[in-house]
Amino acid sequence: MMTRRQALAALSVSPALLLPRKSLAQDSLPDIAKGPFSGSAEALKAYETPEWFRDAKFGIWAHWGPQSAAENGDWYARNIYIQDSPQYKHHVATYGHPSKFGHKDICQLWKGDKFDPDHLMSLYKKAGAKYFMSMGVHHDNFDLWNSKYQPRWNSVATGPKKDIVGLWKKAAAKQGLKFAVSEHLSNSYNWMAVSHLSDKTGPQAGVPYDGTNKEYADLYHAITDEYLNPAGSNGKGPAAMSRNAPFAWKLHYFQRIKDLIDNYQPDLLYTDGGIPFDDIGMKLVSHYYNANAKLHGGKVQAIYTSKKREECATGTCVLDIERGVANQIMPAPWQTDTCIGQWHYNRGIKYKPAKVVIDLLCDIVSRNGNLMLNIPLPNSGEPDAQELEVLDGITRWMAVNSEGIYSTRPWKVFGEGPGLDSAAGTGMNERNRKQLTAGDFRFTTKGKTLYAFAMGWPDKTATMASLALGGKNDVPKIHNVELLGYKGKLHFTQDATALKIDLPEQKPSDYAVTFKIALA
Repeated sequence: MMTRRQALAALSVSPALLLPRKSLAQDSLPDIAKGPFSGSAEALKAYETPEWFRDAKFGIWAHWGPQSAAENGDWYARNIYIQDSPQYKHHVATYGHPSKFGHKDICQLWKGDKFDPDHLMSLYKKAGAKYFMSMGVHHDNFDLWNSKYQPRWNSVATGPKKDIVGLWKKAAAKQGLKFAVSEHLSNSYNWMAVSHLSDKTGPQAGVPYDGTNKEYADLYHAITDEYLNPAGSNGKGPAAMSRNAPFAWKLHYFQRIKDLIDNYQPDLLYTDGGIPFDDIGMKLVSHYYNANAKLHGGKVQAIYTSKKREECATGTCVLDIERGVANQIMPAPWQTDTCIGQWHYNRGIKYKPAKVVIDLLCDIVSRNGNLMLNIPLPNSGEPDAQELEVLDGITRWMAVNSEGIYSTRPWKVFGEGPGLDSAAGTGMNERNRKQLTAGDFRFTTKGKTLYAFAMGWPDKTATMASLALGGKNDVPKIHNVELLGYKGKLHFTQDATALKIDLPEQKPSDYAVTFKIALA
């Protein structure tokens, strides 16, 4: 039986990865593009969010890559090396033991044989997306472009044999959508560390997983015992432990993502976490903004997202809240990233219905945010029937109500109703949210027009205390009320207690309905 230390000793470790950790001095990194940002954290505080992002409000994401080949959900490349996890059990039953058939082999199974980015992008545009995001590289260390620094494990060399990022970018340009790319790479060094272990029990106990095979160190990393902490036994998970990865890995990260930026010039770059690796990350963000400014006459039109509020407090970046909603109207634009199911495709999973997506969109926009919605693709690259049903529901709603979404800004309050403070404030709070009903309202504004979304069809009369004449919101006299999608005249009254709107017999759209209100 081979111990963990013996398995690590059997690995031919690159000398570069064993160098002592250096100071992260900026002069130890390649040069960055010249422009308004020098590379320091202080300089990045001058960054301002471009108006296109404030106006766009809704984006669609295809969280699609080699882990999608198994069609068995999130974190497949990691979990197949964690004995007794559901994905380990599925993997052993379907493909065999990960000592022989592992992540490297799953990458070969990803084909995308029905991938039609032009068709998909037309569906996404019709559904109201103003920007689209391709995955660039997940924690699994596999690039979805013709990668200079990952020449073997990328989508051009392996799997579909296509430049996935490039094809998505071209399709987005045809439809006039802004183009975004996500990168999840910085955590990969520790995230893949489990591939260097073995089963603890059973007939394969002690047999090293294929991550110890030196032939595949470019995919699984050359990890030493000093950095190996797959289970977070000291209270630190892979994200925290990645900060302790060798300097050589951090430099490699910088080069990989700089290559992505330079070749595909995304309008938005999403990072899965905070800005990685201190001043290395600050220099990378500065390069991204400077390179973008060159494309736009010296003015930065790029978005970089971070999940750390403190990083986005003053300029620098746009806050992204994963699977959650802010608990107030945020002073700066922000974004929720969420999914109709799991991040990676999972066959047979139950998806969020279109109503839940629309409720999230209205709630988020009312608080000065954008919604980035992932619709995961299966191995083939073609959405399943249930995903298309959700997409169709969003499309039909947007055709009637999108006027109250795009290019709007928050009102004095974001809403009223029993779901007002439903599990908001931090990430991962979606599962605790109450379902919004006809008694819940959300507000946006555009010029002198106020839009009020009723998050269901009220019974004969819609009553909004927030729009009482005068009152704590200092509401002026309302001159006119329309219902988007309804051509008739509405009767309404406004007094010191509420705005009351009599409703027609038929609702003009499913899910939320939108009142267009003309203020004095």
